Amino acid sequence: MTSVRLIDVRDSALSLDEVYRAVADPVAGGICVFVGTVRDHDGGQAVSALGYTSHPTAIDRLREVADRIAAECDVVALAGVHRVGDLAVGDLAVVVAASAAHRADAFEACRRLIDELKTDVPVWKHQTFASGDAEWVGPQ
Repeated sequence: MTSVRLIDVRDSALSLDEVYRAVADPVAGGICVFVGTVRDHDGGQAVSALGYTSHPTAIDRLREVADRIAAECDVVALAGVHRVGDLAVGDLAVVVAASAAHRADAFEACRRLIDELKTDVPVWKHQTFASGDAEWVGPQ
């Protein structure tokens, strides 16, 4: 079975269980899961609305990132799912996970997966602040 087991960008609610199950494996001694949630503030300002949008190539780019990490790290499995559309405070925006024989490898791969997703995958956050100001955040 390939080590990249679940990759998606979707407009429906994300499931921790789905991502966890994707990386669970009897040979894995450690599973690391990162969950990014929508918070009610950013940069000292109250957030009143938030949405994500993606380029049509986002899933392919996410798979490239995951394939690269799988080739460079000692992992059993990787999974990553990002949500798009309008989200509410507390909603899950992104869930990534890595499993490995040892915890240090799982932590390293999970951290790389979320960090490289944020810099390399064309998904942008549009947030509107209570003041009426708005900004786009995402890869250049």
